[in-house]
Amino acid sequence: MLKTFRVSAILEGISYLLLFSFSMPLKYWANITEPNVYIGYIHGFLFIAYMIFGLTFAMERKIAPKKIVMLVLASLLPFGTFYMDEKYLKPLSSL
Repeated sequence: MLKTFRVSAILEGISYLLLFSFSMPLKYWANITEPNVYIGYIHGFLFIAYMIFGLTFAMERKIAPKKIVMLVLASLLPFGTFYMDEKYLKPLSSL
């Protein structure tokens, strides 16, 4: 479950960055809306997958509610999932 959650965290972070650094500027500055639709759908799917895997992982490992809140907040901040993966999840995978 840890590996699946880590992969979903990285993919969600990449889709977040693509959405806000690539497709949103195209939409608002160049009036090109099509990439925003597809990247938005992909990001939405990956965000939901991240939340499901994160909550499943947290229940499986009996993680404290405070850390669960951190998992959720990480998905809302740019580079948050990368930081969370490096600081919290990567050390767990070496156990």
